[in-house]
Formats: sequence, C-alpha cells, structure tokens
Amino acid sequence: MKALLFPGQGSQSVGMGREIFEKHDLVKKIFYEADKILGFKISKVILEGPPEELNKTQITQPAILIISYSIFKLIESLGNFDLKNCKFFCGHSLGEYSALVCSNSIKFSEALFLLNERGKAMQEAVKIGEGKMIAVLGCELARINKILDDNKDSNFICEIANDNSTGQIILSGLKKSVEKIQEDLKKEKIKNIVLPVSAPFHCSLMKPASEKMSTKISSVNFIRPNIEIISNVTASAENEPTKIKSLLIKQIYSLVRWRESMLFMANNGIKEFIEIGPGKVLSGLVKRTLKNHTVLNINTNEDIESINDKFKK
Repeated sequence: MKALLFPGQGSQSVGMGREIFEKHDLVKKIFYEADKILGFKISKVILEGPPEELNKTQITQPAILIISYSIFKLIESLGNFDLKNCKFFCGHSLGEYSALVCSNSIKFSEALFLLNERGKAMQEAVKIGEGKMIAVLGCELARINKILDDNKDSNFICEIANDNSTGQIILSGLKKSVEKIQEDLKKEKIKNIVLPVSAPFHCSLMKPASEKMSTKISSVNFIRPNIEIISNVTASAENEPTKIKSLLIKQIYSLVRWRESMLFMANNGIKEFIEIGPGKVLSGLVKRTLKNHTVLNINTNEDIESINDKFKK
C-alpha cells in the first residue's frame, strides 16, 4: 500500500512548478484560478519571485498548496494515479490542507483562502525579531525534553515544534529562550541550526493565530475525505469532518508529530511513500526514519512520466 505526502513551509523556491506550468494547460488553469481567488498574481510570485515575496508566510502557504494540487491533478488527469492503491494522505503542517483538498474533503478555493489567512495570522501573532526556531540534529527526543524541562520558568517559552524524524527535532519560541537552549546544546556538543523563518511556528506563541483562524476554519464546509488523513496533532488517521476542523485549529500551535505519523503509516501497511509537491524535504525525513521503505518524489514532468508504471502496480 502507498501513502501520499504533501510538503509544508520550507519546500518553496522561486520557479517551482515552472516545468509543468509551461507544458500543461491544466496547470496554467490552476495557477490563474488561484490568482483570481486570492485577488493578486500569486502565479507571478511563484514563477518569478522575488524570493523575499515568495517567502512571506501568507504567500508561501497558498503557493505550496498550488504546486502540490497541480501535480496531483495532473497525475490524476493523465490516468497514472489509482486511489485504490493509496491508504493514507499526510501533509506536513500546511500540507494537511493539500491532503484535504486532494482527498476531496475541502474545495481548492476555500483551502487557498484559509492558508492565506492562516499565514497572515501566524505572522501577526509574534512581532518580527521576537521569535526564533532551530533544528536540533542527532539528538534523542527524551534528551531534548530534559534540557527544556531544566530551563522552564515563567518567562521561558521554547517548545518542540516538530518531531520530524529520527535525529531531527525543531524547537520554537521566544528568541531569548531559544538562545538559552542553544547555549545548553553547545555545552553538550549537540548540533543545531537556526531556521530562516519569520515567526516561531507550532508553539504556544501561535495561540492568538489559532483563535483568529477558529471562526474561519469552522465556517468552511468540510466533508468526509475519500482517503484517510493523518493528523499532525494526533499522528493517527482521521476522517470525521468536525474533528478534522478542530485538529486544524489546534495544529497551528501544536507539535507536528511527523515521525510518529510515519511510524503509524508504516505500522498500518504502508510500504511506499510518495511525496507530491515542491522539494524533497519529506522524502529525506522518511529515509531517516524508515530504512526499508520505498520513497518517491514527484515534482517534474520527468518524475510524472517515469512514475507511470509504479502508480499502476
């Protein structure tokens, strides 16, 4: 059995999707539909940049959805995709919206609107320069939790934002708190890398964003997905629309349990993971965590053409 994976923020790059855009009218139609829905030429930003514009959170989030959805619809239209072979769809953070759109749980237009609003709300939740995120490499989750617990006080906010894979954990919080953790990591010779993000995502500082999005998410019509969705919050399969809405609201400030999600899928019969969207971030995370599984990535015309036989198996 297969699972489709949909990437999140950090997978974007100027020019992503250009190859499929230039070759396929279906992709052009999706890009121009997105321009109309959002009221500005996001297609131009995706294809031409500049990078600082594409990297604005409220632009990045719908842009990645556009690419993932375009690739999915293209494969579907070419007859290379058999949903009977797929057991789960799973998206990383904003990628959950891509998963929901591709499973027909939510309309593309409504997901675009929600992600644009979500990006704005997340950016506005914390002033630029007050937050920070780092990737901690080669360290066990229990050890990081111990370091965080040892530093906790009333003014300390540094939390695990993403349990991404074996050996990769993301921390998020107030700049001063994260920098204190960096000092402790340095003492213990644990490698960490500062992430180039504009806000501290997936931590309690994002609760104001979650509150802003609550009404907007609740007002959109969700239906039961035709493929089960793996929630970032629960790391388990969800298909009840009301619960999916509730989890999307919580997801904004909650830990992304990606490693656990991969293990859940593997333990429930998934042998092949297929990443649909820009970049290869999720493919790398699977390879670090699951050593005996097939991992495929699709984001170019060549990928789509070479994957035909695999999809038909």
